[in-house]
Amino acid sequence: MDILRLLSCFKNIEMTYKPTKRPLLKLLPVAALLMVSMAIFSGTSASDKKIRHLDEESKQCLKCHAQAMYMLTDSTTGDSVKMKMYTELRIDPVNFLSSTHGAFKCTDCHSSDYNTVPHPASVKFETDYTCLDCHGGDEQYASFHFETIDEEYAQSVHADSLGTDFNCWSCHNPHSYKLTGPNETVVNKVAIDNGMCLNCHGNAIKFENITTKEIPNLINRHDWLPNQALHFTKVRCIDCHAAQNDSLMVAHLIKPSKDAVKKCVECHSTNSILMASLYKHAVREKRNELGFYNGVITNEAYIIGANRNYYLNVASIAIFILTLLGIAVHTTIRITKSRRNASK
Repeated sequence: MDILRLLSCFKNIEMTYKPTKRPLLKLLPVAALLMVSMAIFSGTSASDKKIRHLDEESKQCLKCHAQAMYMLTDSTTGDSVKMKMYTELRIDPVNFLSSTHGAFKCTDCHSSDYNTVPHPASVKFETDYTCLDCHGGDEQYASFHFETIDEEYAQSVHADSLGTDFNCWSCHNPHSYKLTGPNETVVNKVAIDNGMCLNCHGNAIKFENITTKEIPNLINRHDWLPNQALHFTKVRCIDCHAAQNDSLMVAHLIKPSKDAVKKCVECHSTNSILMASLYKHAVREKRNELGFYNGVITNEAYIIGANRNYYLNVASIAIFILTLLGIAVHTTIRITKSRRNASK
């Protein structure tokens, strides 16, 4: 159908385009459409290529779970009905294959009973894996400190108020989660991390599914925050709402809202908490390469009031004092000349 549409466009252009003495100009619109169509088809083929890398078992699962609608057939009567796939049960094959867990088969994490279609009711009671079920005690992942993460989460407001209704996968979707690397830009890191929070706190339906509380208006709740839009795009929710831990790259002890950071000086000072949270990795790397002052100043970790260089501070104060002295001297000279002229 897309090819037919493109051919139709080409035909319309040829019919409406007036003859010209410059035949090459006539071909420019056609060439442009050809380039666009090639880009579209190359992107589609890349996606198809990724999907073809799925194992046969997972392909069978995605025949339903990758679709908005699926066909359900009664094995006894042979009757079929078309049904809507719930949004939370839909999986994007491309996102899954490029995710951290994309190399796994479905039954590596789910019961083999899911191979029976329609699925037996018993599989609905299957408990979700936690990170420790696979990564706990594994030396290969020791640097991630999964045990510490689990301990922090157990003390967090989510575990305390939501209990078993909340787990690792409530924030980290196992079918699309990607590990944010140390080389990720701060802007992307903030967007990814805040997206996890807004997945519930910015979605009334999901919020109401796990709590009886009314979803808060985040804009009104943060109306005390100066330049609110800038803070939302440059700082992660957890930088103000979680207790920081030096052994973890990402804190998991989410505190009650009443304990959130609200003092400007906690970020906008030489001891900024952001240097030990959001910019932790960048600051460490740059300090090793360039030393403390240069390391902080020449990376993305710029925070008003936090990025200070002693020598620049002294120089700026000296310049300020000299400017005031210059104004005072100039004013004195002008007043003296004015009085002399007046006395003549």
